[in-house]
Amino acid sequence: MPYFDAASSAPLHPVARQALIAALDEGWADPARLYREGRRARMLLDAAREAAAEAVGCRPDELVFTSSGTRAVHSGVAGALAGRRRTGRHLVVSGVEHSSVLHSAAAHEEQGGAAERVPVERTGAVDAEVFAGALREDTALACLQSANHEVGTVQPVAAVAGACRAAGVPLLVDAAQSLPWGPVGGDWSLLTASSHKWGGPAGVGLLVVRKGVRFAAQGPLDERESGRAPGFENLPAIVAAAASLRAVHAEAAQEAARLRELTARIRARVPELVPDAEVVGDAERRLPHLVTFSCLYVDGETLLHELDQAGFSVSSGSSCTSSTLEPSHVLKAMGALSEGNVRVSLPMGAADDDVERFLAVLPGAVAAVREKLGAPVAAGRAAGSESLVLDVLGRQCPVPVIELGKVIGDVPVGGTVTVLSDDEVAALDIRAWCHMRKQEFVGEEPADRGTAYTVRRVS
Repeated sequence: MPYFDAASSAPLHPVARQALIAALDEGWADPARLYREGRRARMLLDAAREAAAEAVGCRPDELVFTSSGTRAVHSGVAGALAGRRRTGRHLVVSGVEHSSVLHSAAAHEEQGGAAERVPVERTGAVDAEVFAGALREDTALACLQSANHEVGTVQPVAAVAGACRAAGVPLLVDAAQSLPWGPVGGDWSLLTASSHKWGGPAGVGLLVVRKGVRFAAQGPLDERESGRAPGFENLPAIVAAAASLRAVHAEAAQEAARLRELTARIRARVPELVPDAEVVGDAERRLPHLVTFSCLYVDGETLLHELDQAGFSVSSGSSCTSSTLEPSHVLKAMGALSEGNVRVSLPMGAADDDVERFLAVLPGAVAAVREKLGAPVAAGRAAGSESLVLDVLGRQCPVPVIELGKVIGDVPVGGTVTVLSDDEVAALDIRAWCHMRKQEFVGEEPADRGTAYTVRRVS
């Protein structure tokens, strides 16, 4: 069964498995102790730190191992903000950061700080000048991912880091998605990453704090990991994480070129094979292994189940599930369709034949979901009234755009359809529908119940 969800967690690399097994025998003792077993464990820990630092491009004494990438982010944000508290309490992040960064920003706001979220372009990238414009005299910290985890867009880290350096503001880079492909360029100040993204064991994160960056670790501390990651080190996992990071970097250039060709094939052929589908994210400045596309009139979770039944493990760019009913914050920030999203992230070694089989299966899977949901078929009906009101109150995404697609052909060119909806996701989906179908979004206004969204038929 092809596994196409490496952006969530990559399969354990063979080198990681070998290192893990060896370290279970040699690295069980306390590396803080001076007896023989402790010294042996310390040697393994030091060697792992040096290998990881070399892969990141930092000094070994700038890098500590944490219990996860999320913990690295939380510790990095909190420590940097506390270290620069005299400067101010203003935090700048992009609108498409990983949830760990946004949760840290929310916690900062709850404690009386200010967090500014910089908008992104439709590709998912920030404009470096706009980001620089958000920096203030009281800005204590800025955060920018190196590449987006949902759509693969690579951010202008070097340009933003330069602007932050000029403003005297440290920049924390979440490098979880890009570090498997090489070091992050630019004059950044802090960096975080997670082992399971590059084929290492889960439960190991990296936190790098450059020398000279004001940093005050928060919470109860102990003597381990420079006081920045308390608790007994999971040495076997750390050794395996460092070994696999070195191994994937040795393979990265060749494998990146091969996977980029495969994802370029998916980007080109999905719109040809699936009607009303749009590939999202930057076509050029992107990770080599990741591609995300949106299909109109499709529920993303239902489509994932269809693909799973066909033998493909993929994920959805949308988090709008029956339990949360919340759209992806990344797609929302981009103005992309929040429903019917599929994220394909190929692991190293992914086979060409598996990609071809996926492309062969996808059209039928999308058609099956659309049929179940009663999606509209090709237009061609005679136009009637100049305007229609479509009441979909009480019905959740993606029903509002499905019903809109059914009736848009019932008004003449220049006519309007007003959609009444109380689903907050409709505000995003109807705009995205207009963009994809090349119709005009006229506007929205409060209604007696919910909101009225007006669309004008252009063609």
